[in-house]
Order: sequence, then C-alpha cells, then structure tokens
Amino acid sequence: MKIFLDTADIEQIEALLDTGMIDGVTTNPSLIAKSGGDIKQTIAKICDLVDGPVSAEVTATDIDTMMAEAEVLSAIAPQVAVKVPLTKEGLIVCRRLSRRDIMVNVTLCFSAGQALLAAKAGASFISPFVGRLDDLGADGMNLIADICTIYDHYDFDTQILVASARNPQHVVDAALLGADVITLPPAIIDQLYKHPLTDKGLAAFLEDWKKTGQSIL
Repeated sequence: MKIFLDTADIEQIEALLDTGMIDGVTTNPSLIAKSGGDIKQTIAKICDLVDGPVSAEVTATDIDTMMAEAEVLSAIAPQVAVKVPLTKEGLIVCRRLSRRDIMVNVTLCFSAGQALLAAKAGASFISPFVGRLDDLGADGMNLIADICTIYDHYDFDTQILVASARNPQHVVDAALLGADVITLPPAIIDQLYKHPLTDKGLAAFLEDWKKTGQSIL
C-alpha cells in the first residue's frame, strides 16, 4: 500500500522525505490556507520535492470554472492529480480530464455508490473519508471493504485512496482490506513508529550494553 502525506507544509514534507516512505502528497484548500502560501507556488514546490502524485484541488463547483482551474493546476507539473468533489459536476469534469490523460482524484466520497460512479467516470483515485464516517458513528472501514469488492468485480483502474485517517489502526485496516493508497498527516506517520514494547526493549538493550563498557567506534 502506498502512503501519501496529507499536508501542504513544505517543511513537514522535507522532514519526511528521507524516510523513503512517502509515495505522494495530497492537499486541499484548507491545508493550503493553513500553510499560508499561494496555491500555485505551493503545489509547484511540492512537485519539485516529490516524484509521485500530488493532489491539488479545484475551488469552484460549476463545470466551466472547475475545468478552467484544472487547466491551471495540471499545467504546474505532470504529477499533479486534479482533485474534484464527488458531485455530478465534479464527475463530468473528471470524465473530461481523464479522457485527456490528466490524473483526477475524486474526493469527499462517503458511499460505495459514489465510488462506483467515480470509477466509471475514469477517476485515477477515489478518496473515501473514513474518519468522518467514524465521527458519525458509522464504521468507515466498511466503506473501504465495499469499494474494494466492487472494484475487484469489475477490474476498475481507479485506485482506492483512504482519506481522513485518524489513527494507526486505520492504516493497518486499510492495508488488510487491500486499499491502494492511504493519505496521512505527519502526526499519524510518527505514531506508526511507536510501540511501548519497542521503547522498553531498546532501553533494556542499551542498559545491558552500557554495562559491558565497550564501544563499537
């Protein structure tokens, strides 16, 4: 499963690139606003840093303006995936862009029916929001399971990009279900490294080594 970094913060991206675990980046208008940068300049900087797909979201809701914004965003770099909302208008834009071999990430997916439509529209990625469904008392991972089953039945090329992940268990569950990608904020990536038994074991090893009085160097 690929891991995308969900941020528009250039410093956060640079800090995590050395891990070799970042396969792409997702952004949205909220993350761009939080970063305080210009959207086109920020996306261009991210594309300079990252080899994989970089999602950049349109801010319009009507077809013509979304298409105009998509032209601008897709021209920034070849790896830009234009992010459109899962609305009737968004899917029309998705179909038009995909026919031109422009990557499209259809976002704000909350049902398997929506995911089916996005795949038929030629989406490169579908972004189901598991955390927001969990917030409403539903099980977001049930949605991922349903989408995986539907896509497998019909051999769609659309990649399932699990979004709105809230904890490391979401990462494990997504991988077990066979999702193609999960996008994570830096904090959750940091949590994935952590386990109390790892810390305890390392402390014991270091204490035992200290007692030997030796040095490898």
